[in-house]
Amino acid sequence: MNILDLDHSLTGQAPIAQRLASGRANRIDLLDLGPKLRLWSTEKTWKRFAERLAHRPRPTNARPEILFVGSGDYHHLTPAFLADLKEPVSLIHFDNHPDWVRLAPKRHCGSWVNRALKMPAIQRIVTLGPCSDDLHNPQLRGGNLGALKRGKLQLFPWQHPPSKVWGRVGDGAGHQQQENYLHWRNLAELDWAAFLDQMITSLPTEAIWITIDKDVLASEDAATNWDQGGMRLTHLLQALRALAARKRIIGIDVCGEFATPVFSNAFKRWEAKSDQPPPERWSTEDLQRNAATNEALINLFEELFP
Repeated sequence: MNILDLDHSLTGQAPIAQRLASGRANRIDLLDLGPKLRLWSTEKTWKRFAERLAHRPRPTNARPEILFVGSGDYHHLTPAFLADLKEPVSLIHFDNHPDWVRLAPKRHCGSWVNRALKMPAIQRIVTLGPCSDDLHNPQLRGGNLGALKRGKLQLFPWQHPPSKVWGRVGDGAGHQQQENYLHWRNLAELDWAAFLDQMITSLPTEAIWITIDKDVLASEDAATNWDQGGMRLTHLLQALRALAARKRIIGIDVCGEFATPVFSNAFKRWEAKSDQPPPERWSTEDLQRNAATNEALINLFEELFP
């Protein structure tokens, strides 16, 4: 298990500190690049990050690669983990945001799904759990409805009202179009076990990569830099068990810690203040939920992949 130390958010958590001390986890010091990578990255900084990442320890057996990344401000690092996939893969994406904006910079935490969609190994991306305003008038917000139309991207909100669209998007696994609205197949209204069975059966590959932004979880289970979704930790753990039982997981990356905002320039500070809720909403006790949730995730990973 690799801990990417970009923002100090992980190493102080007891379940991670214990595993670092015992040698069951490896810390990769990226603190010098953290502010430059946060929210988005220039190509120059990205290249430096990719060079450092290339030296990380890899599993030597059939175990999946597991990475903890810090704040959800770093979710755009996921394509770097996928860069050397050797076989067709389905990407299972847990997130309160679709991260599919086409108007943002290329290396942006709100647009990285588009880069992953272009990777030859990625056969399908399934996004599970958004509740955010990104699905309100998604075309005006730069959402990649073309990928939804082609079926290479499937999106299942946790709970969201119909989305206004212009033109024909058509029906998909997670939505139906009725006139100028996409009516979502909201996960909160479905039998979770039955949905998981159906979703997993429909995946086009045996191998999967799982990427988790903990802002998909309700605030009872996580405290992040972003607005929170409605999925509970029990739902997430059940999904991970179901995926592991029927598919070969080759990697898992987890972001969505809370990290005190530190940015490399004023524009990033402005962007964070515009897009993110105020960090003062979380107390010290609130932030302890992240360690508890990480403990549950790591315990499950150690059980599934001994």
